[in-house]
Amino acid sequence: MKFIIVSGGVVSGLGKGTISASLSLLLKSQGYRVTPVKIDMYLNVDAGTIRPQEHGEVFVTHDGIETDEDIGHYERFLHENLVRQNYITTGQIYQEVISRERAFAYEGEDVEAIPHVTDEIIRRIRLAGETHQAEIVIVELGGTVGEYQNNIFFEATRIMKLKSPKDVIQLHVTYLPYLANIGELKSKPAQTSVHILNGMGIHPDIIVARAEKPIDKRRLERLALFCNINPDYIFSSPDLPSVYGVPLLLTNSGKGLDDVCLKLLGLKIQKHKLLARWKQLAKAIDKPKAKTIKIAMVGKYFVTGDYQLADSYVSVIEALRHASWKLGNDIKLSWIDSEDIEKEKATLNGFDGIIVPQGWGARGTEGKVSAAKFARENKIPYLGLCFGMQMATIEFARNVLNLKKANTTEADPKTPHPVIHIMPDQEEYLSKRQYGGTIRLGAWPCVVKKGSKLAEAYLQYGRLKKAPWYEENSLQSKDRPKNGKLLVFERHRHRYEFNNKYRKKYQKNGFVISGTSPDGKLVEAIEISNHPFFIGTQFHPEYISRPLTPHPLFVSFLEAAIKLKT
Repeated sequence: MKFIIVSGGVVSGLGKGTISASLSLLLKSQGYRVTPVKIDMYLNVDAGTIRPQEHGEVFVTHDGIETDEDIGHYERFLHENLVRQNYITTGQIYQEVISRERAFAYEGEDVEAIPHVTDEIIRRIRLAGETHQAEIVIVELGGTVGEYQNNIFFEATRIMKLKSPKDVIQLHVTYLPYLANIGELKSKPAQTSVHILNGMGIHPDIIVARAEKPIDKRRLERLALFCNINPDYIFSSPDLPSVYGVPLLLTNSGKGLDDVCLKLLGLKIQKHKLLARWKQLAKAIDKPKAKTIKIAMVGKYFVTGDYQLADSYVSVIEALRHASWKLGNDIKLSWIDSEDIEKEKATLNGFDGIIVPQGWGARGTEGKVSAAKFARENKIPYLGLCFGMQMATIEFARNVLNLKKANTTEADPKTPHPVIHIMPDQEEYLSKRQYGGTIRLGAWPCVVKKGSKLAEAYLQYGRLKKAPWYEENSLQSKDRPKNGKLLVFERHRHRYEFNNKYRKKYQKNGFVISGTSPDGKLVEAIEISNHPFFIGTQFHPEYISRPLTPHPLFVSFLEAAIKLKT
């Protein structure tokens, strides 16, 4: 295997994930088996217990690990499902090393950062490659060079290159700030980040220079001189209207970033085989749009200090963009804090569609319930994602079924009508404060009701398969639907479920159970009859939307919003 180590300098949020994802796509397009790995430096075992405002969206893989949002970027660019081996944290590394020490696996040695921690880091990186039978592994190191907590990971990559100099290259993504008051890009911060790397015994082979504007020849020459690097190995990566334009920016026949990486790794440069559709996508993104659809995103994870953080819902935003490009329309997203709806500081008038995404806890729930009510009563297309489905269920109970104090036990444990409640096994986890990795996670099968709007969306835009199911899903034969049932596999991340005690009452009043688990016990999707588009899903369709294959539910949702606008 060959390894490309991607580090960052100057500031976080530079786009290392986008660079890593773009390079993965370009190398895959040249016919190589590529897999990316994200390393996060926090001591959390996974991202599941971190506040979205703290670290952005939690992305869930098919095999059920809660990861950094960059794994989502990798999947969208590569058009592949990644697994838990593609995600590494400091917590995982230390947990494994300490567990081995307790089991006397080190046979009495004193356990130290070097070599035991670095060996475990290298083992995990190699395991990711082996899992995917990869020829090239792209390793993104989280954070920025110079942070105290990163050092051990940089040291592991230094050792990798020391032992196999022809198999490892270092790619450094750095930043050149533009100072408007003097009207130029400044290269000193970028030089400093490279010098810090040098002090760790690492010399970058390639630099990707991020900036608001393209890097001019003067700045490029300064970087090459003071960072002791070949000018041909420095790539300008200015801000673009869409991240999906980055792969095309970085490739150039014989001289692109992918070509230079292959040259340094001693691999053959080949013709691109997969970029034709990506170029079509770029044209679709740039093409003037017929209409602009106004969408309200009603959430509660936008605010961090004095700023709004769109990263909390990045997969939802990307899924909407994918769908809009397919339909040839633009979208205008507005962030509506659900607490502002509760305080009557915000209104949903004038929007063509409403989305209520994921969430946890009692805060802001009444604002989300109000959003579902507004969409239902005014016939505005509504898409409820996980928590959004639960809020729609509560709203229907209160205002249609006349169960006035209906609620989820997550928000009100004493509600007389727990239409959303916790499963017994989950209740046991909570009683023991076992929060991390205990919720319902990963891909689960969903049987889709024939004739429903849900089925219509999947049938029209793909993703629907017929039973019997694949054997690898390890389902008991008694749980498998009879032939002819429509089914999909979607990813979950939740602890609370629809309460079947109220199921018949809902169904008698125009509330359609349009998706269930194979045994029919778990409600996976709901919709409301006599409405242009009102669907809620217990699962997260946004996780598997890709730019080249938008998720059917987002396409159908926007299609309904376009019809309303017309």
